[in-house]
Amino acid sequence: MTAPLTVALADRSYPIHFNESATALKAEVSQLRAAKRSIRVISDARVLHAHPSYLAQAGFHDNEILSLPSGEPTKSVEFFSQALSFLASQAANRDCALFAFGGGVIGDLAGYVAASYLRGIDFYQIPTTLLSMVDSSVGGKTGINLPEGKNLVGAFWQPKAVYIDAALLQTLPPREFAAGMAEVIKYGMLADAKLLSNLEALDGLDASSEELPAVIRRCCEIKAQVVADDEKETAASGGRALLNLGHTFAHAIENVAGYGTYLHGEAVAIGLKLATQLSVHLEQIPAGDVAHVQRIIEQFKLPTQIDEPLKVVDLMAAMQRDKKNRSGHLRFVTMTHLGTAVTTDGIGAELIENLWREAGAE
Repeated sequence: MTAPLTVALADRSYPIHFNESATALKAEVSQLRAAKRSIRVISDARVLHAHPSYLAQAGFHDNEILSLPSGEPTKSVEFFSQALSFLASQAANRDCALFAFGGGVIGDLAGYVAASYLRGIDFYQIPTTLLSMVDSSVGGKTGINLPEGKNLVGAFWQPKAVYIDAALLQTLPPREFAAGMAEVIKYGMLADAKLLSNLEALDGLDASSEELPAVIRRCCEIKAQVVADDEKETAASGGRALLNLGHTFAHAIENVAGYGTYLHGEAVAIGLKLATQLSVHLEQIPAGDVAHVQRIIEQFKLPTQIDEPLKVVDLMAAMQRDKKNRSGHLRFVTMTHLGTAVTTDGIGAELIENLWREAGAE
């Protein structure tokens, strides 16, 4: 039995449940019903098809569930509006508890719906992908994409609890499992060299690997600590921004290629290599670390190069809209060692353009 992990945010602290999560979820639903509170679920159609009885076994009813299409395009103004109308048309009030049952797209969308509807209702995360289990379900960043960029609209809105059931990963397509591993590798690169070396020692990882639960928990521990220290990413340097290692590059790739062309984790994998190369150019880490990182990324069946005809000028324009930028200047997360990350400002555009070209952009 793995004990719950607490995200420590004073009166807004909440538990992350692990291998007893199905039991804990059922108990939560039962308590909400006993308190006469209304319950709604936003889910991913593919997840509902893969796990047709999961919600029913936890005590949810079919008429409480809004099913939305799979994929990054769902994280949009259109489906945000549809989800709000779902709640409003059923006269859901402030005692409504909203559950997200899906991956990062559904979790981010449902969280933003919860933050916005009636100026804020309770919500709970039931992540169903590796990426959402180790990263997006924890920490309270919610939001949607605009055509101009990723996560440009959203709110900080912490869940009341997170229920991580690794058994749900058994039906996850291999490509999506691999995409989740990019975020796992990221945590090793930014905060835990031992985790990174442990990953390197594995002969791959899949949903049935006995090492997986410990890996998921370790990533959640790292994120919970970072979020507790800098919940709303206001630290002048370091802090929560470090969780975006590789993401300034990744978000630009996703935006320019078109959301869904690359899975988020695939874009992050390319971004992690680029962030490593940038760290080398800044003389923060030795040149040999690039091959080291590339080897680990490829070990988990992830890309390290762009294979779409993306233009450097478009990628640079997308980067200018990144939320981490300050005073109109690009801001990156780099590494002083594999396992230690920092925020770095004042990097020239020419260096970044050259890195994009090395990665396969035009």
